[in-house]
Amino acid sequence: MPVTKSNQEIEIKLRIANVSALRRRLNQLGAREVSPRTHESNTLYDTLKKDLALRGQLIRIRIEKPSQAKQRQHRPQPAQALLTFKGPPQASPRVRRATDRPPNNSRYKVREEIEIAISDAEQMHRILIALGLRPLFRYEKFRTTYTLPGLRNLNIEFDETPIGTFLELEGSPFAIDRAARLLGYARSHYITQTYGDLYIAAGRRGGHQPVDMLFPPTKKLR
Repeated sequence: MPVTKSNQEIEIKLRIANVSALRRRLNQLGAREVSPRTHESNTLYDTLKKDLALRGQLIRIRIEKPSQAKQRQHRPQPAQALLTFKGPPQASPRVRRATDRPPNNSRYKVREEIEIAISDAEQMHRILIALGLRPLFRYEKFRTTYTLPGLRNLNIEFDETPIGTFLELEGSPFAIDRAARLLGYARSHYITQTYGDLYIAAGRRGGHQPVDMLFPPTKKLR
């Protein structure tokens, strides 16, 4: 039976300036790797008029495959595929503490997320096409997932992308703030844009028209 996840997603991104220092800090904090380095190939679907994007919604097929380095170290694992729906951004929940200032509703990215494992990504692609959707944007990343002792229900996603390396913290507002402080970040460092938004902004700054956010072929070999 397919596994379905339906909940409210609360997350932020943090840009990593020094990858080696960040890895050392994770080690000092006793971070535990709960999901090994995995290559993710993502395709976003929408109508040609971008009706979903205009409503703040998202439909995505993601194919996950352990990196080739991990495959060489362990028994090869098959690729997995996920179908994801995300709703429009919602107001950020408040961290309830006596010393809180008035809440900043844009501090966290908050969205409804419904996700289901699928056995055949190509067949799901055909279903979405039949419903009038088209693949409009593709992006890749390598993701490694960690947890920290004492911070329940918080995932630390170490993301290597074509536009740089980031952390994505997903959990409760309190846990996100706590982990960010432990890792040396302030709230002013929080990023709530999607990787697609960041990629388009980087392309505009560089004076070229963004297409898909993909690695060069040599990167996929590592």
